[in-house]
Amino acid sequence: MSSVIIESPARVNDGYAVDQHQGEGDIASTLMRAGEFVFRYGLAAIFLWIGLLKFTAYEAKNIEPLVANSPIWASAYQALGLQGLSNMIGVMEIAIGLLIVARFFAPKLAVIGGAGAIVTFLVTLSLMLSTPGVWEPGYGFPFPSALPGQFLAKDLVLLGVSMWITGEAWRASRPAVVRAR
Repeated sequence: MSSVIIESPARVNDGYAVDQHQGEGDIASTLMRAGEFVFRYGLAAIFLWIGLLKFTAYEAKNIEPLVANSPIWASAYQALGLQGLSNMIGVMEIAIGLLIVARFFAPKLAVIGGAGAIVTFLVTLSLMLSTPGVWEPGYGFPFPSALPGQFLAKDLVLLGVSMWITGEAWRASRPAVVRAR
């Protein structure tokens, strides 16, 4: 006699199944669920918060050394001006944050938001190559300055979080897999 197993893609994390044999009070499972929540909604909060700040003069001024020296942003900086470019980046960041939040009810939208986050952090990491002052004077590579070097280096972790939430949302957006045993 064969049995049918229905696997919900949302119950599989990082390529291995969530252990169904652990009790509800399992600390590891609780930490993983809490971590997943913080990954997703913490990243969304960062995008929404920083995106809103892009509409302020002080935040526009803070990104000026990054965008002015970037081959990716230099032409937009010249065409839109500093505040115009900051506003445009803010709109993109807010959209990414909202799309990530959509995972709760529309995982396919969260895939788009996660992909936007991946691109965002690849671009910000590329700024380490073009922004003056990334490496500590007198030391050079691999000694990043506090600002902007260490500020940009943390985006490596945020890139990993973005990749994880994109993969998880992608998996959750697919229909359940049915296999006969």
